[in-house]
Order: sequence, then structure tokens, then C-alpha cells
Amino acid sequence: MTDASETGTNRLDDDATGRGLPEATLERLTVYLRVLNAAESEGTPTLSSDVLAGAAGVNSAILRKDLSLLGGSFGRRGVGYDVPRLAEHLATTLGLRERWRVAIVGAGNLGRALAGYAGLRHNGFELTAIFDMDPDVVGRTINGLVVRPAESLEADIEAEQVNMAVMTLPGTAAQRVCDRLVAAGVRNILNFAPVVLQAPDGVNIRKVDMSRELQILAYYAHQGIGHQDAVPAEDVDA
Repeated sequence: MTDASETGTNRLDDDATGRGLPEATLERLTVYLRVLNAAESEGTPTLSSDVLAGAAGVNSAILRKDLSLLGGSFGRRGVGYDVPRLAEHLATTLGLRERWRVAIVGAGNLGRALAGYAGLRHNGFELTAIFDMDPDVVGRTINGLVVRPAESLEADIEAEQVNMAVMTLPGTAAQRVCDRLVAAGVRNILNFAPVVLQAPDGVNIRKVDMSRELQILAYYAHQGIGHQDAVPAEDVDA
């Protein structure tokens, strides 16, 4: 659902992330990890490449190509991939073994929904603060956290050691708040506001644009094209 990453004022190259993995591969790794975590929770010790690829909505060639970029060996022919070992390696590669303390800026409907999203905790993200500019919202409790006034954003981010922020704000306020977050030391921002943000080099911004995704979905529906999740083999290097 996300748009391409942006670093500073420039979009990351579509073929590579800042750490050397292709953007398309990086997105698929998150899907593989979700499948592996589900298998591990069910006590499944191994998965064949066909099963893992199929559950992730790709083919085996793409799966093998993606995993080859990580180095190492994670399975045996005729046995399959070692589920716990591969899941741990993917989690480490994706940075999920680091300590991510998250703040949500904007306690409207979307901000409240994200605050209650169990996937944050299950994937190692710790929601530590929620901010809002509306005095009628400040002081309310959401998912066990009291909404803080936007005026205290810089001081509270420092006190809570926040290193990742989610912005669920109107577009008119987004750039100003982004500047404040960056000034407070936040270098990783997920932006739901319908604007492209400007930030210095070294700041990672990802923009979630629901209207864009719906427009693309409408195009596929209009063209009578279905099931766009599966990636054909010729796109293995995408």
C-alpha cells in the first residue's frame, strides 16, 4: 500500500534501497516474514520453496532470487527452508531486532486506529506517545496512552527516546510537523498526509497514499484485470 521510499527531498531509486536491496525485494521480504511467522506459530518447522512462495503470492524463482541476495543457506533440497532460522534472519535484515520507539502525531480516526493496531507490538514496535493539536483531544486515553499536546512534542520525543514517527495529519500541517520531528532527532517517518514532505539527507520518509492505491485498483478493475498480487517470472529482477 505504500509509495516508494523517499530520502530527504529525493525518492530512493526504484531499483535499490539505501542498504543495497532492491525496493521490490525489500517489500517481498516483509511478506515472506509474515508467512514464516504464521508457520512458526503453528509449529511448522520447514516450508518448501513452492509453499512459501505461493503463500507470499510469488513464484519460486522470485523467492530464490530474493533470498540469494541475503547470503547464507536457509534450507535443504528435498526438506525445505528452516522456518525459525529464516524468520530470524529476515527480522534481523529488516531491522526488527532493533529497539523502535514510535510516536503517532495526530489522534484523529486514523491515528486512534493505528494506536490500537496489534501488529505494532507483535513486530517489535513500541508505541510510546501520541500527540494532537486539538485541545479537546489532548488528555484523552488511547490504547493506554494519554494524548499529549503538540506543544510538548520536542521535549517529549527526547524524553521518550522516540526514533520513529507516524504522521496522521492534514496536509496543511504535515510539513511543519515534519520539520519539528526532524529537529527533535527523529530520522524515520511514516507519512499518511496527502503531501510529499521535504527533509534533509539522512531522514527516511515513507508516504502511504490510499487514494493512489484505490486509483490503481480502479484501473485494474476497469480493465478487467484480476489478482495482481502474483508476480510473473519475467519480473524476477524487478
